[in-house]
Amino acid sequence: MDSFNLDKMQTCLVNGNAHYKMELCPGNLLELNSLVGKSLWLLYQDIINCTHCQKMTKKSFSGGYCYPCSIKLAECDICILKPELCHFANGTCREPQWGQSHCMTDHYVYLANSSGLKVGITRAGQVPTRWIDQGAVAALPILKVSTRLQSGLFEKLFATEVKDKTDWRKMLKGQNEEINLYDSRDSLFELFGEQIDSLESDLGSGQITVLEDETMVKISYPILEYPQKINSLSLEKDKKVGGVLKGIKGQYLLFDTGVINIRSHTGYKIKIEY
Repeated sequence: MDSFNLDKMQTCLVNGNAHYKMELCPGNLLELNSLVGKSLWLLYQDIINCTHCQKMTKKSFSGGYCYPCSIKLAECDICILKPELCHFANGTCREPQWGQSHCMTDHYVYLANSSGLKVGITRAGQVPTRWIDQGAVAALPILKVSTRLQSGLFEKLFATEVKDKTDWRKMLKGQNEEINLYDSRDSLFELFGEQIDSLESDLGSGQITVLEDETMVKISYPILEYPQKINSLSLEKDKKVGGVLKGIKGQYLLFDTGVINIRSHTGYKIKIEY
């Protein structure tokens, strides 16, 4: 099979089940769920291409970019990691057109059970992809806002009480306790009621919608067996990664030899054997 550059796995939710595909080339998608329980190998070709300009790079920056792209693209700016620092309104966005389509659009603030209770944000069009990418077994939108900046302000507020990060090792072990996300939402609304009202007043009418009637989304993953011990695999270190595919969760492939984060290897050129 010809070599190709890795990108994050494409996902969708069908009847509560996460489905995964890997793009081998434009229009050619490999269905991964059907390979669970079978042998699968990723062979690194010692080449990394920038996911934006496609030029070769010795090191990947910001999750798949060469250094020049990482310092000029809006999608690599610090406000992507910290949305409360979005500076589009100041006229200083690196790419105003990109910012208009990605940041000045509806976002959800949500609660999820990934490695425990967490708060997060996502563009409206990224539901439920964002939750699958994080390995959440359940998720519940609690606020709808008009911009990324607004979602970041609420995430930062709620993060003083609820974690905003996923413990990826715990997530991959499948150690999810049952969490009533409705109760968690109501507790946050009660605890931060005054701050929510204050932010809503500051941001203006119609900018925030409090979601009290959303239905919790439950997600199951194609997993035969969770790892007892997490052994992290790297293409640069191991060159050939794989074995029997035991499952897929988040953006991880779970082999009998260890686990690999596909998204963190964006741009790596590989060949695949199965």
